[in-house]
Amino acid sequence: MSATSAPTVRPSTGNTSTLAVSGGTPVSKSPIPFMSTALTPADIEAASAVLKSGMLRAAKKCEELETRFAQASGAKHMMTCANGTCALQLAYEPLFQPGDEILVPAWSYIATVSMVVARGCTPVFVDAIPETFQIDMKDAAKKVTSKTRGIAATHLYGCPVDIDAVQALAQKHNLKVVYDAAQSHLATYKGNGIGAFGDAVTYSFYATKNLGTGEGGSISCNDDALAKSIKLLRSHGETDKYLHEHIGYNYRMNDITGAIGCSRLDRLPDQTKTRQKNAAKYDAIINAIPGLTPPATTPGAEAVYHLYVVKMDTTKFRVSRDEFCKALMAEGVPTAVHYPRSLPKQPALAKWNTNDCPVADKLSSQVFALPMHHDLTDEHFRILGEALNKVAAAYRA
Repeated sequence: MSATSAPTVRPSTGNTSTLAVSGGTPVSKSPIPFMSTALTPADIEAASAVLKSGMLRAAKKCEELETRFAQASGAKHMMTCANGTCALQLAYEPLFQPGDEILVPAWSYIATVSMVVARGCTPVFVDAIPETFQIDMKDAAKKVTSKTRGIAATHLYGCPVDIDAVQALAQKHNLKVVYDAAQSHLATYKGNGIGAFGDAVTYSFYATKNLGTGEGGSISCNDDALAKSIKLLRSHGETDKYLHEHIGYNYRMNDITGAIGCSRLDRLPDQTKTRQKNAAKYDAIINAIPGLTPPATTPGAEAVYHLYVVKMDTTKFRVSRDEFCKALMAEGVPTAVHYPRSLPKQPALAKWNTNDCPVADKLSSQVFALPMHHDLTDEHFRILGEALNKVAAAYRA
């Protein structure tokens, strides 16, 4: 099967009694793996070598990961840290001040915004683009005030935002920009690594990420002074042993995690290419099913598909998104919803909800993610195609 060809699928009768959820025979008795996170022997050996060395703290392996990942991302500086949320906090603290208004995505994982709040700043929610799911910079431009000091934009699902538009708005109003790239390792924009843009870029190395180490994260930047500030914040403001010139935190990573990251980084470019080929296979399947739409990519961007997120036009079907996904699961196709509600509708962030992000609110009942990883096979795509067509045909309005 070519990278862009749809698999051959058996036609469905359109009768819901044939669905596995209604007692019919499933397309596959065994569910397709939703993700692939297992360590390889090389990963285990890399971690074991650190354990044998006794040097468990942040040391040479963290430094190696910082150097290599900076080069791969197009950044001058890279600082590893405990996790992706810490990365956001370390990036926000030197760039934003309490009381600042920060433009934030209404459609993202909560950490992007919760760390803005933790800094004492005011989040101003910006709606999403319905095709790419990324932050809508036209909406952002309408929400700039005299108190706006920054933009926190997520490269969501592995797809970069419209960086040109973000940087143009930032330049016009003298705003600082932090890109949350927790889901976008090795993504590019107009031929450049995403680490080349903005004031800082943050990453997560959580176990399910494209570059997963279990836990861990990093921050990149291209400014020497900012890099120094972040390094001081990361380790108790220490400039020499027991000499602390600033208040800081213990947000360091460790060399076991760093070694796993280095080992997995060896394979990441090839795995990323496989994800992109798998996305093209998905596109062919989804484009042939009325009522389902594949994710669009920001013009000029190269997505790395941490998640493959489909949008469902619920007016074209007789069931909700959740019922559709339940039927897929019965056929052997697991799904996940990223996310079941927009950030303004999260109880923790409700005080800043101005009810002006209708696209994000609507996406919460439309989108679902399909299995996406480097170990998907042609047989998996045969099952995926058959199950998606079967469920769509049975439930079509």
